[in-house]
Amino acid sequence: MAIKELNVKEQHYADTREEAESIVEEAKDDVYLTSFKISEKHNKLGTYFLVDLAFSYDTPKEFMESKPIKKPAPAEEPPKGQIEYSVNQDGTVSVNQDEEDEE
Repeated sequence: MAIKELNVKEQHYADTREEAESIVEEAKDDVYLTSFKISEKHNKLGTYFLVDLAFSYDTPKEFMESKPIKKPAPAEEPPKGQIEYSVNQDGTVSVNQDEEDEE
């Protein structure tokens, strides 16, 4: 299951007011856009625009407050190509006879 943030904020840079407005127009196509703001900024190199976008993704309350569903663990089988063995009390190793016959 993919994890998705419920609230996302983005900030974009634009050189002109028209570029900033085009960024906002593109963002308006998204139904989850909740707010936008165009800020005019100045520095020693000139004027630029920052576009702040905020998105809120809907998630049902029942889904968020419910406990996670526990899935039953699958029956563990040794992967093919591996040999099942056991270590005895004296340190010797014995191989399962069924696995040995297959090779």
